[in-house]
Amino acid sequence: MSDNTRQRRLAALSACDRILSGTRPATMRDRLADMEAGGDLDGRPDFYGDGPVTTLEERVADLLGTEAAVFFPTGTMAQQVALRYGADRTGRSTVALHPLGHQEMHERHAYAQVSGLHSVWPTTAPRNPTADEITELGEPVSTVVIELPLRDAGFVLPTWDELTAVSAAARAIGARLHFDGARIWDSTPHLGHSLSEIASLADSTYVSFYKTLGGISGAALTGTAELASYARVWRHRYGGDVFQQWPAALTALAGLDRELPRIPDYVRHARTVAAALSALPGARVSPEPPHTHRFRLWLPYPAQALNDAALALAEEEKVWFAAGWQDTDVPRIAMTEITVAAPALEWTTEEIAEVAERLVSRAAVH
Repeated sequence: MSDNTRQRRLAALSACDRILSGTRPATMRDRLADMEAGGDLDGRPDFYGDGPVTTLEERVADLLGTEAAVFFPTGTMAQQVALRYGADRTGRSTVALHPLGHQEMHERHAYAQVSGLHSVWPTTAPRNPTADEITELGEPVSTVVIELPLRDAGFVLPTWDELTAVSAAARAIGARLHFDGARIWDSTPHLGHSLSEIASLADSTYVSFYKTLGGISGAALTGTAELASYARVWRHRYGGDVFQQWPAALTALAGLDRELPRIPDYVRHARTVAAALSALPGARVSPEPPHTHRFRLWLPYPAQALNDAALALAEEEKVWFAAGWQDTDVPRIAMTEITVAAPALEWTTEEIAEVAERLVSRAAVH
């Protein structure tokens, strides 16, 4: 996407009266308000991780029911430390990853390039691996990674029984289980269990503060006190022991207060949105029904036609449907990701269908 197109989309989205997918872009003034909502701005900022950063770490450890949580500036760094810890403790340099997982798709293979580890893939299917696939791994692994939800497979989750079976299988082969839980906040409705119950199945869990929660940045790695001590050492070695990170900590705390209680409503309404969109001629949604408040939508039009139609709808009618359409391997079939958040809760089934029809009418004459 060109810078001009990106800026045009952001301007159009900011000016819309109604938003179906996503949220209005935050200004820096909005971010300042988030900081004030997250804590006492008259208090002292953190000094290499105390103050509001410690408050955030304690809050996350309590939510996930772990002994400790360690703040990281990025999830990529947190995940590297989690995998390095497993390799150091077990003496095994192999980790079990999914080819669609974040470490393979979005971290530039940092686990291999920086930490010297290598991976095996329990499965290439667009879902997390099963217990049988973990059991049948052809070589010993230090850590099994499960991404909750698996974003690049369409935000898919296992069932609770499947997840507990994977946990048992990892332990049976002598491996640690690590949850890539950047969006674990979204997973509780589908799994039917609390954050602490989910995290109890793993040896470590990484969470993001800007995905779903809307923080500025940052992540946390949770687990035992021993893991936390190790993580703080390696965070420093990787260059993540930042002098002050109170803006990220305060916006994360504000996000926990504001967004976490809303997630069940988002997930419920995502099912309504998905059902309305799946009724469009030639449309497909996946998963159906959605496992989280995010899902994929396919429509029988070229991506450029849909992106142009969505932008025109936003600029001319002040209604944001969804952008980011991408062509697929099937000609004239494009896909995008739908994110149901607070603005979408106002939409009825009839309104969703009516606006979707206006979008495809515009795309059809492109």
